[in-house]
Order: sequence, then structure tokens, then C-alpha cells
Amino acid sequence: MPDPAAWAIVEYLGPVVWLAALLSCALMILVLTPVLRNAAMAVPTHRSSHVKPTPQWGGLAITCATLGVTLLAIYGYADFPAEARTGTLLAVLAALLLLLLGAVDDFYHLEPKVKLLVQALAAALMLAALPGELRTIPMLPLWLERAILLVGTVWFINLVNFMDGIDWMMVAEVVPLTAGVAIIGALGALPPAALVVALALNGAMLGFAPFNRPVASLFMGDMGSLPIGLLLAWLLIVVAGSGYVIAAVLLPLYFVADTGLTIVRRARAGERLSVAHRTHFYQRARDNGFTNMQIVGRVLAVNIGLVVLAALSVVAQAPLSSALALLAGAGLVAWLMIGFAIPRVTGDA
Repeated sequence: MPDPAAWAIVEYLGPVVWLAALLSCALMILVLTPVLRNAAMAVPTHRSSHVKPTPQWGGLAITCATLGVTLLAIYGYADFPAEARTGTLLAVLAALLLLLLGAVDDFYHLEPKVKLLVQALAAALMLAALPGELRTIPMLPLWLERAILLVGTVWFINLVNFMDGIDWMMVAEVVPLTAGVAIIGALGALPPAALVVALALNGAMLGFAPFNRPVASLFMGDMGSLPIGLLLAWLLIVVAGSGYVIAAVLLPLYFVADTGLTIVRRARAGERLSVAHRTHFYQRARDNGFTNMQIVGRVLAVNIGLVVLAALSVVAQAPLSSALALLAGAGLVAWLMIGFAIPRVTGDA
């Protein structure tokens, strides 16, 4: 049964989604003004999925809306735990650091080593926000666990950046994932800070969705993908550290599987992993005859299925149920990726 205290917080935080969505939408309109829209354009290249220059200020609006509403919620709710405020503030500062990195990179295209260093600093700041009792791999010493999480967080930040390749792809991933975290939080299974960030990011992405609808009038750019990757990693670490490792694996499973298998395939082919490419499964689907909407529609459907399975694993709290949920999730993702890898027959639904 849901924790009554958790529901009290949920009732207070209910407007967070809509406030973040409205603020995000308003900021999108602002960044599309003639003065700003031409300042940071994504110009098509041989590996791009778009065909005309498109402004990429969307991430600025998403990140500012998410972080602004998060701060408003945690400081506006009198019963919000003081220690949670401090931890959330550190996570906000880490996301702001990556927002700045993304802005500089969108304009000046920084060296990969520089980007990785700043990402590692942001990840370290975010991990410092975690309470010492929150453990994801309790059998390891705390320092070793945090080192593994640091590497994993940097990888996840770049994973999100890699997967931001076609219109609405990030909407189809981030909206279900954050909704899943919010559902788990509403059950009283997560700290309130995770619920706040999940709801705020969910709303900010909904505000971005109309502008990124195919054919997109606005991209998020690195100003969005980098801080969003960090915040998602933080949410998943909190979910896993709260005892729901299977749920933390299920929620991002498609993104992790697509990126992971693509890296393995490229490494086996002897390709340089640092060189940009367009061979993710969702990108291959475009070459195999899928339309943009067919791709993101399938990704959204699978991600909703993963959210349901993650929530069931939390509610059931039984090893067998969790194993079955993980197996079902893996089957869903495998079905999706195999379908993307097969050329589409003309006339298919």
C-alpha cells in the first residue's frame, strides 16, 4: 500500500509537472526569437537525421525549467527534509555545470578529453549529494562503489547524448522513465527529492515535446542531453540504492541495450569508438524503411511496458516476480531492436 506520508508529498507536488511544462514551453518560445534562434544552429552532416539547419536551444529551456521548479518545490514545501535540500542542491549545481559545458560545446566543439573531465567533475559532485547509507552495491567498500558509480554516470551521460539522434526520441525515453520513477516515489519507496526531480524533468520534457515534434523546429543540443543524462543517472542510482535494482535496470533498458550493443558491434569491427557514427539500432531503422514516428512510437510503447514491469517489481518485492519482470523487459527490448535491424517491407503497418 502507498505510504500516507508519501501521498501527502505527492498531493503537494502534483502541480510540479504542469508548472515545469508551462515554464519549459514559455522558455522554448523565448529561445525561438530571431535574436537567439540563429545563434546556435545544428547544421546537417552526413550522419544527421535532419536535413535543414535547426536551432538547438531547447536544452537550455528544459534544464532551466527542471532545475528552477525543483528548487521552488524543495524550498517551498515546509516539511521537505533539510538534508534532502542540501543533497538536491548539489545535484542541481552538477546539472548546471553540464549545462554550461553543453553551451560551450554547442558553440565551440570542445575536445573529448575536456568534456569527459568536466562530466567526471559533475558526476563526482552529484555523487557527493548521495547519503552515505544509500548503497547500490553494499558488498563493496563505499569508495569502490562510488568509483564504479562515477564511471557509470559519465557513461550514462554520454549514452543519453548518443541516443538524442532523431525527433521525439528523448521525449519517448525521458517522459516514461521519469514517470516510472515518480510512480515508484508515489508508492513511498523513494526519497522525496527523487520524486521532485522526476516530476520536474517530466514536465519540462512535455513542454519541449510540441517543439521537437517531427519535423522538429527545435533541438535540445548538448545543453539538454548532458544535464538530463546526469539527472537520470542520479534518479536511477537513488532507485537502485533504495532497494529496487531491477526497477533501475528496467527503466532505461532500451537506451542501455541499444548503446551497449552498438559499442560492442563497432569494437568488434575495429572501428574507433571516438568517431561519430549513425549505426544505433534506431538509426538503422531509418535506413531500413521506418519513419521517424514509427520508430519513436515503438520506443515509447516499449518504454511504457518497461515502466509497468518496473512498478510491478517494486510492488511484488519477490525475487521470482522481479526475475520474471526483468526477463519480460529483456524480451520487449530484444523484439524492438530485432525489428529495427530488419528492412521494413513496403505496405507493413
